[in-house]
Order: sequence, then structure tokens, then C-alpha cells
Amino acid sequence: MQSTRFLHKGTLWMGALAIAAGMALSGCGQSEDGAESAEGEQVWRFALEETKGGVQWQYAEKFKEEIEAAHDNVEVKIYPYGTLGSSQDITQQIQNNTMQFAFASAGHVGSTIPEAQAFTLHFLFSQDDAVNEEIFASNPVVYEELGAAYNEKGLELLSIVPEGWMVWSANKAITKPEDFEGVKIRVKPSDLLLATYEDGYGANPKPMAYSEIYGGLQRGQIDAQTQPMFAIRDMSFYEVQDYLIQARNAQFVSTVITSPGFLESLPEEMQASVKETVKELDPFIWDVQKTLNREAAEEIKSKSDIEFIELTPEQVEAFRENVEPVFDQYVEMAGPRGEKILKAIQDAVAEGNAE
Repeated sequence: MQSTRFLHKGTLWMGALAIAAGMALSGCGQSEDGAESAEGEQVWRFALEETKGGVQWQYAEKFKEEIEAAHDNVEVKIYPYGTLGSSQDITQQIQNNTMQFAFASAGHVGSTIPEAQAFTLHFLFSQDDAVNEEIFASNPVVYEELGAAYNEKGLELLSIVPEGWMVWSANKAITKPEDFEGVKIRVKPSDLLLATYEDGYGANPKPMAYSEIYGGLQRGQIDAQTQPMFAIRDMSFYEVQDYLIQARNAQFVSTVITSPGFLESLPEEMQASVKETVKELDPFIWDVQKTLNREAAEEIKSKSDIEFIELTPEQVEAFRENVEPVFDQYVEMAGPRGEKILKAIQDAVAEGNAE
């Protein structure tokens, strides 16, 4: 299927000023620290929302490898989480054309682009990973509608990147919605996630920065959190939790973004190279996240006595029923465009499951 992820051009409001700024930083011989570099050399900065070694790091490393192999005059510099500010700071740098590429997770960017919060809905995706892989890589409606929403905020959507199934970690066993009653769980600052945990499960959701989770668990400010398995390992959350609960309720989804002004300032062949590279990375990163999460689970089991709980289909169904009203809240929040995205995903899941 031909992807429509690149049908949208940069929004007009970015204008000539943004394009000129992108050329000044990245296309006209100026390095990231302001020093003049050799004629034609470019430095592209790629900011992550995670630490070294994770899914985003491996994606960025492969992107760097492919781009630098194709273009002798380009150097890609990767910045792990915290080195260039918060997720909000990074996205703003993309909008201001002072950053070339970045990851923006659905939970974060959904605060300003409500359509992206579709990826935070629980029990939306198929239990068959092959079905989900195709949705993330090439669903035309999702890319077209979400791409338009990103453009309106001065962002260019390049790719939707799944990082694995979210896993609940907690200080108590959670096998039914009632077990969440009163549990203080860290969430991203997303209205939909707040509704999911508060209205759907009866929990007490607490927005908190990623870097503060370990300390929050250690001090008892929060009782639980949720991340893909590799992040739970990398951030050592399992050291301060007693249970890991696998419900396959949601994928952790991030998006790769750039500035429309920067992208349009590049020669056509270089624009094509960027787009082709991110398309080629879809199957690569899908395999990477599966391997990372499997290895992380094995390592956690070998290093700790934390108890793993995998919910049965019957237990999962109880959670699913509790959050069905949140889908209506999403449509109210995201409007007609969000409704199209939601329907496209639901139709793709239904079709894939029926095959």
C-alpha cells in the first residue's frame, strides 16, 4: 500500500522566515554551535524523549547511519532525553526551526494535537501484532489526517513509531479494574489518559515528568506507573515495584517529526532521501522494539524477584468494558478529524482480525 504520510506540505504560517532560519542553521554552512563549517556541510540535530540504548536511540542511530552514508556533507547529532530540555522544549525547537528532527510521543504532543491521543486509547489495537505493524507503517487515513493536524501546529509528521506494549508496574497485584481504586499512577499530562485511569479504572492518576518517576515511586508519591518493558528495565523502575502486569492494553506510540520549513529548504533529492529513509526504518524499528522488550523482560526476571502477571482474556475484557466511554470522549475532544483516525484504526483492526 502506498503511504500517504508525506502528502502534506508545511503550513503557510511558517513562511519564508522559518525556511530561512532552517537554511541558516542546517543548510548553509553553520554548525550547531554557531561556528562556520566547511562549505555545504550540514549538521542535523535529532532529539529523543528517551535515554541511550532504547527504541528511539536505535532508530536515531540507524537514521544517522543511512543519511550520512547517502550524503557526505551531512552529520546527524543525536541528543538523548534531558540534554536539550523537556519534551515540550524539544517540540518547540522543531516549531521554531532550531531543531531538525525529534521524537514526540502521542501522550505528550496530544496536549496540543488532540487527534494524536487516539494512540493513548486502551484496547484500541489488535492483539495480533502483524495487524498493528501495518497500521503504524502505512495506514493512509491515519497518516493523512494526523499529518494535517501536525501541519497546523508547525510540525511535519514523518513516521509513527510503536515502541511496544505498555506494562503496568505497581506495588499491588492488579487483575481487575477495582484493584486500581485509589492507586496513584503516574501518567503523561493527557486529558484522555486522566479520564482512562480516573473514570475507567477508579485510579488516582498523577501527571509527572519521566525523569521523576523513579524518585516518585521510591518516596511513595506514586504507587504505579506504565511503560514498555525496555523502559522499565532501563530506568530501573522494577527495583521499586512489586508487580509487573501485562494486559496488552496499549502500545507506547511516538512520532518522528521535523520542521516543514527545514524540510522544504532542502534540495528535492535530499527531501526524498529523508522520506525514503524513514519508510525503510519502519520494519527495522518494529523488529528492534520486539527484541528489546523481550530481552528486557528476561533481564528483569534474572535480576529481581518482581512478580509477573499476565491477564487472561476474561480479565482483559473487564478492563476493556470499563474504558469504552473514553472513546466517545476522544471523538468529542478530537472532532471530525479524530473520528476519521479512530474509525480507520478500528476498521483496520477488524479487517486484520478477520483474515
